[in-house]
Amino acid sequence: MDPSALLPPGVASLDDYEELARTRLDASAWAYIAGGAADERTLAWNRTAFDRIALQARVLADFSHASTALSLLGQDLAYPILLAPVALQKLAHPDGERATVAGASAIGAAMVVSTEATCSIDEIAQLAEVPLWFQLYVQHDREFTRDLVQRAETAGYRALVVTVDAPVSGARNRLQRAGFRLPPGVELVNLRGARAPSTAAPGLIDSPLFSGALASSPTWKDIDWLSAQTRLPVLLKGISSPDDTARAIDSGAQGIVVSNHGGRTLDTLPASIDLLPPIAERVERRVPILLDGGIRRGTDVLKALALGATAVMIGRPYVYGLAVGGAVGVAHVVSILRAELEMAMALTGCARLADITPEVIWRDR
Repeated sequence: MDPSALLPPGVASLDDYEELARTRLDASAWAYIAGGAADERTLAWNRTAFDRIALQARVLADFSHASTALSLLGQDLAYPILLAPVALQKLAHPDGERATVAGASAIGAAMVVSTEATCSIDEIAQLAEVPLWFQLYVQHDREFTRDLVQRAETAGYRALVVTVDAPVSGARNRLQRAGFRLPPGVELVNLRGARAPSTAAPGLIDSPLFSGALASSPTWKDIDWLSAQTRLPVLLKGISSPDDTARAIDSGAQGIVVSNHGGRTLDTLPASIDLLPPIAERVERRVPILLDGGIRRGTDVLKALALGATAVMIGRPYVYGLAVGGAVGVAHVVSILRAELEMAMALTGCARLADITPEVIWRDR
């Protein structure tokens, strides 16, 4: 059977998948996947910020040797679009990350697997035919953290993406209103056996977080420690400050992921694309920069590359594809975005990724 026959008719864009996914998911799962923190300002800004950026068209470029290929941390990729780490994917589809890695393998998309996946990192690796990176939440139990990193390394993961912007979750009001609970059969399988921090429940006048809950949250010392535990290149995900960027590189980070956690932690952080230019200026091409947050069109990918990103990650869009069409939906989401990127490159005169410079951004002169 032609895999495209499994797709719903009339799907032409990533936004179409989002609308369909809303009808396929129950209210609780939708709140978890689609929601953000507090009033969801940052969640909205991640999209609207791209809409404020205009492009400059160029004509009659030579496309006889056009390509979107790149080398990223020594890994050859066909295009600069990766699947971001997303937790609890069985909320979207019964096969969860198994279906996602099948779709990623079919379309050749590198995938970043979440610590909070609902399938084991070993099982995902056995199914993968594409490069896998492992996203790490540093656990209270540092020995468990080290073992988790070593498991990923042994399974063949090729980079370690350490999330650094979520020592606590944001005020997930949409999730609270939906009464979210993990449904039966959905669990964080890779965290089985991890010891929880031993903190007493606060009294009415105690601080809800500063009375010990954050005592074991990771610090810069943990980045040094992690780098000594693994042979894998370490990237820091959740960088939004140029000063933190400089410190990350000084600490040995081999890549930066500019991200506001999809608007799920600190609300009213600027949009990721607005955070990118000053960080890129500080990096000065010493390490690759990935951008996460708000990508919905190939033009968004082009804008991110023009403003200093080496590649981008998408999160919610492929999960919407997963909810609608399983592995085929994931592959279709990536294929749409890749085709749109090539269209945008052709219409701005960029035959190769190296041609995508700030000159493709229209400036009101």
